[in-house]
Amino acid sequence: MGDRRNSREVLTILFLCLMWYGFSSSSNVVGKMLLSEFPYPLTVTMVQLTSITVYSGPFFNLWGVRKYTGDIPWGYYMRLIVPLALGKFLANVLSHVSIWKVPVSYAHTVKATMPFFTVFLSRIILKEKQTWKVYLSLVPIVVGVAVATLTELSFNMIGLLSALASTMAFSLQNIYSKKVLHDTGVHHLRLLLILGRLALILFAPIWVLFDLRRLLYDTVTDANYNILGLLFLDGVLNWLQNIIAFSVMSIVTPLTYAVASASKRIFVIAVTLFVLGNPVTWLNVFGMTLAIGGVLCYNNAKYDQRMEKENRPTLPVYQEKNRNGISDGSFMANGWPGKKQQSYDV
Repeated sequence: MGDRRNSREVLTILFLCLMWYGFSSSSNVVGKMLLSEFPYPLTVTMVQLTSITVYSGPFFNLWGVRKYTGDIPWGYYMRLIVPLALGKFLANVLSHVSIWKVPVSYAHTVKATMPFFTVFLSRIILKEKQTWKVYLSLVPIVVGVAVATLTELSFNMIGLLSALASTMAFSLQNIYSKKVLHDTGVHHLRLLLILGRLALILFAPIWVLFDLRRLLYDTVTDANYNILGLLFLDGVLNWLQNIIAFSVMSIVTPLTYAVASASKRIFVIAVTLFVLGNPVTWLNVFGMTLAIGGVLCYNNAKYDQRMEKENRPTLPVYQEKNRNGISDGSFMANGWPGKKQQSYDV
């Protein structure tokens, strides 16, 4: 029975990963096709946020995703939830700008620098130190991206800077999302819905101001059902990709998810090179491979660091919550109050 259950779990994870890879690569191909004809990355982002807002609520209720019954204080909401919504919006817009300006394969190679930003930002924000293995694993990532950049035939500075900025925004989002999940206990899919809905509301006026007026006078988009179809398809694919990514994250270990995510990036690069056919050199491919290999080394180094930390003897931890059900992050050891707990693994 145990072997049968384990086999079923492995098959479920494998099936979800294949769906994740398929939806992600399809979303990137459709996004590139859309932005090539429809150079409005802000509008594409708003359509994706609308898809998350419209589809998620009914689907979560049907799927039985638990609702959050706590009461998040307004100060906490303004301090963390609103900046997270801002980060989600900016990360998506910048990501679309990068896909618009440079090939998808190159954009995803640049996004392989996420471990570098994660280590750098974690050191500044959480005061988290890394092992020498983790720092060494960043070297092939940086070198690989540098080689890919120097040999990229369709290089564009705006595309490069947008890809780097979106990667840094996604790293910040990951750090603070884990803090919010840790503090509040809200379901990760419900947090996705909260952020998507809030970002849509906050930035609808900006979209009206910058894109809507241009769209009204753009003759290319008048009654263009192909663009409307691509916008709808892109929104659905992005929503499905988010749902499956969060589902995989919830049922596997952090290392497994990190390896699966790196493998997904390899799959996306390969599919987009084959389908979209952007020209590459062997040195360019070598840079991409080196960067992705560095990500895998980083994941392994982080796993070793986590195992070393877990095997280290620790003092008993006492977690307190205030009347709103929000964890204040404090702990007591031997009856004495201590520092705020910072156990967010990024």
